[in-house]
Amino acid sequence: MTGLADADLNGTHRTFTWGHTALEAEFAVAADGTPRLVRLGDTPPADPEAALPLVELTALGHGSGWSGPRFTGTAFGARLAYRGHRDARQGDWERLTVELHDPATGLTAFAELSSPDGIAVLRSRVRLRNDGTEPLVVQSVSSLLLGGLPSPDALDVHRARNDWLAECRWQSEPLRRAVADINVAAHQHDSRAALVVTGRGSWSTDGHLAMGALTQRDGGRTWLWQIESPAGWRWDLGERAHGSYLALNGPRDAEHHWRVRLAPGEECATVPAALALGSGFDAAMGALTSYRRALRRPHPDHTALPVVFNDYMNTLMGDPTTEKLLPLIDAAAEAGAEYFCIDSGWYDDDTEGWWDSVGEWLPSPRRFPDGGIRTVLDRIRERRMVPGLWLEPEVVGVRSPVAAALPPDAFFQRDGVRLAEQGRHQLDLRHPAARAHLDKTVDRIVGDWGVGYLKLDYNIVVDPGTRAPGDLAPGAGLLGHARAYLDWLAGVLDRHPHLVIENCASGGMRMDGATLAVSQLQSTSDQQDPLRYPPIAAAAPTAVPPEQGAVWAYPQPEFDDGLIAFTLGGALLGRIHLSGHLNRMSAHQLGLVRDAVETYKSIRGDLVRAVPFWPLGLPGWTDEWLALGMRVPDGPSYLSVWRRGGAGELRLPVGHLADREVRAEILHPSAARAGSALWDGDGLRVSLPRTPGVLLVRLTPGD
Repeated sequence: MTGLADADLNGTHRTFTWGHTALEAEFAVAADGTPRLVRLGDTPPADPEAALPLVELTALGHGSGWSGPRFTGTAFGARLAYRGHRDARQGDWERLTVELHDPATGLTAFAELSSPDGIAVLRSRVRLRNDGTEPLVVQSVSSLLLGGLPSPDALDVHRARNDWLAECRWQSEPLRRAVADINVAAHQHDSRAALVVTGRGSWSTDGHLAMGALTQRDGGRTWLWQIESPAGWRWDLGERAHGSYLALNGPRDAEHHWRVRLAPGEECATVPAALALGSGFDAAMGALTSYRRALRRPHPDHTALPVVFNDYMNTLMGDPTTEKLLPLIDAAAEAGAEYFCIDSGWYDDDTEGWWDSVGEWLPSPRRFPDGGIRTVLDRIRERRMVPGLWLEPEVVGVRSPVAAALPPDAFFQRDGVRLAEQGRHQLDLRHPAARAHLDKTVDRIVGDWGVGYLKLDYNIVVDPGTRAPGDLAPGAGLLGHARAYLDWLAGVLDRHPHLVIENCASGGMRMDGATLAVSQLQSTSDQQDPLRYPPIAAAAPTAVPPEQGAVWAYPQPEFDDGLIAFTLGGALLGRIHLSGHLNRMSAHQLGLVRDAVETYKSIRGDLVRAVPFWPLGLPGWTDEWLALGMRVPDGPSYLSVWRRGGAGELRLPVGHLADREVRAEILHPSAARAGSALWDGDGLRVSLPRTPGVLLVRLTPGD
């Protein structure tokens, strides 16, 4: 629904609405001529003068001294006046473009908003075009601004620490604790206090996920966001006009060394940001999960969910050989794996070590002496599995012949010097020689060798980026490369449509929405301790839909039955990534693995439609009990429950099934003595007598 209302707010403001049945937005043109988003969803409209301009930016010589959207009266964005809007429907998406213009510089901004039909998520990006006669150097541009939110006193803020081996660690606090109350009524200006969270470097989610949320304590309303940036981002929460504001940005000059020069006629665009609404955190996350599915590139893997065995974690650890792989391939096939990925080391033929010599991506004759790597790949296919290989495409070791073969401009550089990080150079995928090198590599591996799965890793960090010819600042170079990398991935999938790509960066260090929209799977962690993985597995669906979230399951022959079940059970509501020395297991132990894999296969058809919920709240790193639920629309719900300590019994509320007849069925482990689960009318009573313990329970409501 769209429309331009003749009736004015307070007799002075032109208004228009846009959206669909699940999400409606209302805009007003304030007295200064700037368009503002005054209502989103079912909230009452804000005073246009309290709301924020639809676009804020800073540019050299035009208000570059401010640090955020708090001082809108002096910022460049206050001069971007409304010039018109247009709406359109494209497939299942509603789209709106609002045009703004600054006559002083000739800069035109286009706020491009979109939303998938039936899903309460707003996606926004801003495109700039210099229609003036002089160059303009832009230092920051907002992707999405939302003012007029409730006071910081009424809100809790949620953010997710995301560290190597400790991903997706959500924490919450009252927003007022981070945004000090300075008694704004006694001052002429709004508060400068703000909570600011930023990403850094070429690991887009190193330190924090590019996400956050606000929840309203008395009403439960939730605003949940993600910034879809593969390279640099920032979000702000602060106080303005006795309410709160949210500002979502991609890379900026101050934090990320990002700035661009727009010559007359040139354009640039921000990274997109998405904002989901819900009656609570779980509801908003359900909307965001559905949005992520609507946004991503279609691929058969998203509905097939094949079981992947990877030889790395707690198994070969980067030391594959024909001798070690053949029995492991046979055992993985017997356990029910459908893909077998050979991880790092398959190219290692260097007695000095491979870390700083990679880049050619040719198989090692030393590791694969008889028939080469094709013998191993053929064995995988003979066992009715699809072969896969690990690849770290963006790096070239300083000792690699590729480092000398490619032109200097094909690599990251600063001040004319090629960058080296941990003995590696970084390719710049904007350069045609870098792209041609990787195209040749992938087409050989996939086209000639018949590999159907690529695990693409990235284990260095380049901060703040590169300054190639044409780059004004290294952060702009980094974003340019990151966008080119995703475009390269899309080109690979265009040529090889059945290829499955896993995104990995030492685990989950590039777990951003832009990359997830292109790749089929996302590594959630490289955590090797099965007792520390549950909080990562339980929180991973906040960052990635369950069918894309690869969770390691690495049972070992020295584990007892309980620990084997615990290690496997944690992956059953994600994308099971099997590993472990299965070839050394007894028939009984391998049977436990096979039972878990068969359980996963029996429910994976539901996971592709399910949305997550957390009966115990988002998991804490040291929690003794953890729980993750998956709710299937018009179908059953599933609960994974872990016990790492504490009392042996616990009750889990399941609000969406309260007061209904529900059948509770333990799917994993199959051993009767593992535990019990009883529905009591409003929730599930779980008993796990031993630690560590895990249960996967299916809850099927009656008619």
